Amino acid sequence: MQSYLPWETPNGLKKLREEELKVLRGNGQGERKLFDRVYDYDVYNDLGGPDNDLNKKRPILGGKQFPYPRRCRTGRPMCDTDPVSEKRTSVLPYVPRDEVFSDVKLLTFSTNYLYCLLHGMIPSLEGAIGDANRGFSSLTDIDQLFNEGINLPLQENKGFLKSVMPRLIKTITETDDVLRFEPPPTVHKDKLFWYRDEEFARQTLAGCNPFGIRLVTEWPLKSKLDPQIYGPSESAITKELIEKQIKGYMTVDEAVKQKKLFILDYHDWFLPYVKKVRDVEGTTLYGSRTVFFLNPDDTLRPLAIELTRPPMDRKPVWKSVYTPSWNSTDVWLWRLAKAHVLAHDSYHHQLVSHWLRTHCCTEPYILAANRQLSEMHPVYRLLHPHFRYTMETNALGRQFLINGGGIIESSFTPSKYSMELNSLAYGQQWRFDHQGLPADLISRGMAVEDPAAPHGLRLSIKDYPFANDGLILWDALKQWISEYISHYYSKASFIESDEELQAWWNEIRTVGHFDMKDEPGWPDLRTPQDLIEILTTMVWVCSGHHASVNFGQYAYAGYFPNRPTIARTKMPNEEPSEEEWKFFLENPEAVLFECFPSQMQAARVMAVWDVLSSHSPDEEYIGATIEPSWAENPDIKAAFDRFHGRLMELERVVDQRNGDRNLKNRFGAGILPYEFLKPFSEPGVTGKGVPTSISI
Repeated sequence: MQSYLPWETPNGLKKLREEELKVLRGNGQGERKLFDRVYDYDVYNDLGGPDNDLNKKRPILGGKQFPYPRRCRTGRPMCDTDPVSEKRTSVLPYVPRDEVFSDVKLLTFSTNYLYCLLHGMIPSLEGAIGDANRGFSSLTDIDQLFNEGINLPLQENKGFLKSVMPRLIKTITETDDVLRFEPPPTVHKDKLFWYRDEEFARQTLAGCNPFGIRLVTEWPLKSKLDPQIYGPSESAITKELIEKQIKGYMTVDEAVKQKKLFILDYHDWFLPYVKKVRDVEGTTLYGSRTVFFLNPDDTLRPLAIELTRPPMDRKPVWKSVYTPSWNSTDVWLWRLAKAHVLAHDSYHHQLVSHWLRTHCCTEPYILAANRQLSEMHPVYRLLHPHFRYTMETNALGRQFLINGGGIIESSFTPSKYSMELNSLAYGQQWRFDHQGLPADLISRGMAVEDPAAPHGLRLSIKDYPFANDGLILWDALKQWISEYISHYYSKASFIESDEELQAWWNEIRTVGHFDMKDEPGWPDLRTPQDLIEILTTMVWVCSGHHASVNFGQYAYAGYFPNRPTIARTKMPNEEPSEEEWKFFLENPEAVLFECFPSQMQAARVMAVWDVLSSHSPDEEYIGATIEPSWAENPDIKAAFDRFHGRLMELERVVDQRNGDRNLKNRFGAGILPYEFLKPFSEPGVTGKGVPTSISI
C-alpha cells in the first residue's frame, strides 16, 4: 500500500483516514476488550494487588510525586481496598489486538514460558528448596545448578512445561525431572572470571550494562543531597587515597584533566532510600561510588569503592572506603564491597538501562503513533516495524516482573521500593535528547564532539566496545532514515505543515511523557533534520540500545556471583558486634555467600534471564527484511539495500575487532568477544543479534 502525507491523500481515502484515527483513539471510557483496537493512556496504577494482600499496595507511578511515562489504558475496575489502584487479573492485561504476539512467538516461549515459570516451575522450586532464605554455602553448591540441577516435584502440566523450557527442564527418568541450567559462555571460558578485578572493570565497557560508567570531571567527589539530612557532602574517597592507588602515575588533578578517572555513581540516587530498604527483611542498601583509572592500554583498573549509610535510627552517617589490597582481611572486605556495587549496577541495568529507557519510555511513542499517524503516513510506516510486540512484552512485564511481589521485588536489593526508585531515575535523569547514542556518550563524558574523528566523536576510552560498534549502527540507522525522510519531505516547510506529524510529536511530550513535558531535552520539530534526529533516536532505543542490554543477560548474569541482583547483608565492618567480626575473620567466604542471593532468588532470576536473552524463531533483525510497502518504491528500496549493506559490513567489522589483540576489552585469555551489536543471529540464546524492535 502506498504511503501518503496528509495533504497527498486521494479524496476517496481522506474520510477513511480520519475515521480510522477516531476509532484507534477511542473515547477513554469503559473496560477494553481483547478484540479492541483502542490506544489510550493511563498511569502505572496496576502494579500492586491490595485486594489480595494489603502489603502489596504500591504507589501510583505517574504524577507529581512519582513522575513516570504513561502506559496503555485497560479500563479495568479499581480495587475495593484502594480506589486509585486498578484491579489485577490472572490473565495478561489488555493490549490492542494489533500488538499481540504471533502464534510462533506465543508457542515458543514468551507468555507460556513466563506463565509456566511462575505457576509451575517456581512453586516446584519452592517445594524442592524448602527455605526461601537458604543461601549457598560454597561455589560447589552453585556449580550444582549447572551440573546436577534441582529435582523438581512437577505435578501439573509437566509435559507442557518441559516443551516450552527445553533448555532448563531435563528429563532424568520417566518420572523425575530436574531444573539444570546451561553454563553461560563466560563460565566456559574462565570459571573464575567473576572473581577478577580486571573483569569487573572490563564489563563496565563491554558487559550487559555499558550505560553506567561515566567520566569524573571534578574533584573532590561531592553529593548534591542536603548535608543536614544525609551528612557531609564530600566523598570519603580522598585525593591521597587515589594517588596511593595509582602509585605515581600522576596526581589526581592531572588524572581528572587528562580524563583518566571514571566512576559508577549510585550514591545520591540510592541514599534517600537506604532507611526504607533496610526496614525490609532480607536485604540492605548503601549509597555507592566506584572509581576506576584508565590504564595506558585502554583497560580500566578499579581503585576504590565507597559505601555510605546516611544518619538513621539515631546513628550518625557511616562511610567506608575499600580498595584492592594485599592483606587477607582487606581483600575479603573488597570482595564484599564489590558484591554490593554489582547489586547496585544490576538494578541500574535491569530497571533503568533496560526497562525504563527502552520498554517503558517507548510505549508512549507507540500509543501516539497509532492515535495520531494514519497507517498511510510514511513516518508510521517507518516506525511500525520497530514497535512490533513491545506493548505485549510490556504488559508481560507489568503482570509478572515489576509487579508487587514479582520477580524484581523479590530478587533485587531495593525490594518493594524498586519501582519508586525507577520513578526517581526517570524524574532526575531521563531526557529525550540524551537517548540517542552520541548524545548519551557526550552526557556521560564518554565522548566529545570532534569533526575529525570517526563518527564525529572522540571517545574518552578508545577501546569501548559498546560505543565503537554502536556508533557504526547509529550512523547506518541515521543514513537510512535520512534517505527515507528526504524522499517524502522534499521541502523543509512540509514538516511544520504536517498536522498528523505535529500532533504525534506534541502528544508524546504533553501526554505520553506528561510529567516531563516542561523539562529540558525536547527538540523542536520544524525541519527534516529535526525529524531525522528524533526518529533515529527512537529507532536506536528500540534496536541497538535494547539489544546491548538484553541479549547478554544470561552470558554475564546467568552465573550470579558475577552480577548478584541483591546484597542481603550489610558489610561486616559496619558497626559489628564482637561475635560478628570474629565470624567474618574465621569464615569470610561464608559471609560472602550470606550476602549473595538465596538459592530461590538465584534460580528464579537465572530462569528469567534465560528466556529474556533468547531470540524467537520468528525474530526480525534490523535491516534484514524489507517491508512490502518499501519494496514497491524503487528509491526507498535502494536506500534500504544500502542500509542492509552497511549492516553486513558491521558484521565483518565486529568479527575483525574481536580478533584484534590490541583491543584488550574484547580480546584476551578467557574474555567473551563483544557481539551484542552484531546485527544478525540464529534463534536461541546466542549473545548476538539486534532485533528491529523490543520484542522480548
